Amino acid sequence: PGTKFGCGIAQCGACTVHLDGAAVRSCSLPVSAVGDGRVTTIEGLSEEGEHPVQQAWLEHDVAQCGYCQAGQIMSAAALLESNPDPSDEEIKSAMNGNLCRCGTYLRIRKAIKTAAN
Repeated sequence: PGTKFGCGIAQCGACTVHLDGAAVRSCSLPVSAVGDGRVTTIEGLSEEGEHPVQQAWLEHDVAQCGYCQAGQIMSAAALLESNPDPSDEEIKSAMNGNLCRCGTYLRIRKAIKTAAN
């Protein structure tokens, strides 16, 4: 229920999940491409919302409408898994495919920086 269908063409990032730890757009990923891979949705990131990215999202009051947030969080968590101390430019690059209609990009970047520490 957390992963949202947005654009259907892998352009907005609302449907982002992890496939073997990498952020992927579920709307354009055929089931046959998953094979034996492990898919993790926002619900699987942590049982009680205790993942550092989820906690930072709350601390910085990132969510407004909430539609893109599952995808944003999943992309941020994948980034921090591969790069525990990203620069602002690396954050911008990693999050570039996730659109936020409410424009909370500054809070998103601050939350990612907090989760990285």
